[in-house]
Amino acid sequence: MVRSAGVQHRDGLKLVLVRLEGRCPRLRLIWADAAYEAAVGWAQLFAGRILELIRKPEDQKSSVVLPRRWVV
Repeated sequence: MVRSAGVQHRDGLKLVLVRLEGRCPRLRLIWADAAYEAAVGWAQLFAGRILELIRKPEDQKSSVVLPRRWVV
């Protein structure tokens, strides 16, 4: 699903999860970055999916690849 840049991450996620209802029943865990924090509870309560946030270490100064962050 492609959305315009004017759609907040959490709102775009909700649109995707609503479209997944009844599809992909084995998809239970979704990894996301901190931009999706506001949607964690919604994903569990209304979509039955676990949204696990992958956060960068507090002391990180430069760009590094984080585990699971860019898995598609």
